[in-house]
Amino acid sequence: MNDRPPETQPVGRRLSSRMGETQRIGVRGLTLAVDLQGDGAPVLFVHGFPEFWYAWKNQLDAFSRDHQAVAVDMRGYNLSDKPTGVKAYRPKQLVEDLRQLIDHLDGRPCILVAHDWGGAVAWNLAVAHPEYVSRLVIINAPHPVLFARALTSNPEQIAASQYMLLLRDAKAERVLSKDNFQRLEKMLRAQAGDSLGWPSSTDLELYREAWSQPGSLTGALNYYRASPLYPLSSQELGATAVTLNARDFTVTVPTLVIWGERDQALRPVLVEGLDEVVRDLTLKRIPDGSHWVIHEQPDLVNRLIGEFISTA
Repeated sequence: MNDRPPETQPVGRRLSSRMGETQRIGVRGLTLAVDLQGDGAPVLFVHGFPEFWYAWKNQLDAFSRDHQAVAVDMRGYNLSDKPTGVKAYRPKQLVEDLRQLIDHLDGRPCILVAHDWGGAVAWNLAVAHPEYVSRLVIINAPHPVLFARALTSNPEQIAASQYMLLLRDAKAERVLSKDNFQRLEKMLRAQAGDSLGWPSSTDLELYREAWSQPGSLTGALNYYRASPLYPLSSQELGATAVTLNARDFTVTVPTLVIWGERDQALRPVLVEGLDEVVRDLTLKRIPDGSHWVIHEQPDLVNRLIGEFISTA
């Protein structure tokens, strides 16, 4: 396979006047769709499930004033390529995507901002390739050591993570796509609520369009199917079969963790003990923030990120 990236090409539609140029970038023989806005040193934004680059619209607008703000569709999502098979979504593959994307952007080391599944990949990138990350910002995404620990010993987190068993199941695509993706819409609304104005009808239209891309739903679900970190079930051992040594997963780059404490899927226990695995840690808890805190309180999130990266 030819690993030389093709020329960067515009792709997709511009979603609003606040968005930048959506392009395809060649990485490792596949293409990733990215939205770029502004000039300067890159800040790379990495989304989680079940979102796509558009999740960062508020951050792209804010940080493109002083940086090149880049939001990527992770492999398997929306307009990025969707390799077949669960093995293509193992952590090492996802980390390598980001590493080579940073090289393409000539951004080494870059500021890396990530949420949910994007955060899971970002933790691993910072561990394996600290020279690629100048500042790490994690938003409601557990460090792998603490997540593995909680999935085997914390009843509250074990109960909160039961949804992962559905997302790993072969019936997940059918269940989640039924009635025009009603179950996925419910996941977005469950914690934030309509009173916050998110997701708007426009947001939902764009999310449904992304979910409807051929192969997108399976690609997104394969992140869960490829991960060894999930609750014990009657069929599988899950995280109980995994042993992670904290010394092997220690993060050495300066790290800001922003945590919405009303997150019903990722409980506050997941930030307890972070200082064991992050040498230079800043932790900001948002008591009234949910899993979707980047949408609920974008100004606060942007301020916290801006204050942190200004010390670089």
